[in-house]
Amino acid sequence: MRYNFDRRIKRKGTDCVKYDLTGTIFGSEDVLPMWVADMDFEVADFIRDAIRERAAHPVYGYTFRPPRFYEAISGWLSRRHGWDVPAGSVSFSPGVVPAINLCIMAMTEPGDRIVVQPPVYFPFFRAVTDHDRRLVHNQLKEEGGSYAIDLDHLEEEFRKGVKMFLFCHPHNPVGRVWSKEDLEQLATLCIRYDVLVISDEIHSDLNLFSNRHIPLASLGEEIAGRTVTCVAPSKTFNLAGLYSSAVIITDPRLKKTYDRILDAVHIGGGNIFGMVAMEAAFTHGDEWLDQLIAYLEENYRMLCREVEKEMPGIIISPLEATYLAWLDMSFLGMDDERLRIFMVERARLGFNHGPMFGPGGEQHQRMNIATPQEVLMEGIGRLKDAIGLL
Repeated sequence: MRYNFDRRIKRKGTDCVKYDLTGTIFGSEDVLPMWVADMDFEVADFIRDAIRERAAHPVYGYTFRPPRFYEAISGWLSRRHGWDVPAGSVSFSPGVVPAINLCIMAMTEPGDRIVVQPPVYFPFFRAVTDHDRRLVHNQLKEEGGSYAIDLDHLEEEFRKGVKMFLFCHPHNPVGRVWSKEDLEQLATLCIRYDVLVISDEIHSDLNLFSNRHIPLASLGEEIAGRTVTCVAPSKTFNLAGLYSSAVIITDPRLKKTYDRILDAVHIGGGNIFGMVAMEAAFTHGDEWLDQLIAYLEENYRMLCREVEKEMPGIIISPLEATYLAWLDMSFLGMDDERLRIFMVERARLGFNHGPMFGPGGEQHQRMNIATPQEVLMEGIGRLKDAIGLL
């Protein structure tokens, strides 16, 4: 079946964060929202059909997740990433961010040092500080728009005593797919210094241009024994509003620790439709995802072509995964506040403001390209026109 990603879906008026909160977030309704990380594409037919079938039953009482739910997740990980995970190693969370917070509460103590790698997905910061843990930055090294892990600095921090490492894999917002060499070096350090890893792999299915995602915990028993892997269909299949994700923990004691706090805060039940959608996505989603990836690749090519032709001062980080382009706007010579105002008031664009991702985000903007190409070109045109008037 051929899926249509060009179709424009009217989202305004659906209590949609991306569109209905435009005025609240940006202070103006006259912006094109290309920020929050959900896609403007309709959910795949096989997922909607599964939800409709369940919704047709007149009772929405308490439910449990049957074996086929866990088998769908383990089957997906095996097919897409070559990682054979026993169904018994899979747990649940309403989302990856809740899972990270639960792990911090259950597996660390107030005052423990926790490492993040900015510029990085901004909820990482509050997940640490909201629970009175000490936030440690291991800032990524940037050179010409490409990013690498500063392993020497990371080891220096580990030596000082670090309990946990929040790993963004693939990395949001810089779009890196970490190589096997990167992962092996990280694993060596985490094993040597006995550091727990929470590996946020929510974008792991969205690898572009033949880049391959390697789950960190798939590298061997030693690193798997100290790794909690978080995945979800929310980014891959545009299901963020259903609040369902999976937490993979192969070490029985570590999984017991996680499951205990999940039960203690009473959020392990999830919801009927999230469960149904997740099972359908991971069972039937291969063809749809392959077509989505091809479309996202073309969107990225379009963005790069137009920027190179019309706005060559912008540096776009190589997008190896995700649908989030990371734009270095420093050529404009604006400080962060001026750049924020310029993007909203002059370009009339709602991007994510770089500084929210921490050190290294200065003079950057994050752009969501998971939208019909007509919308993408409109956004590019607005930016080009605004820069042209400077």
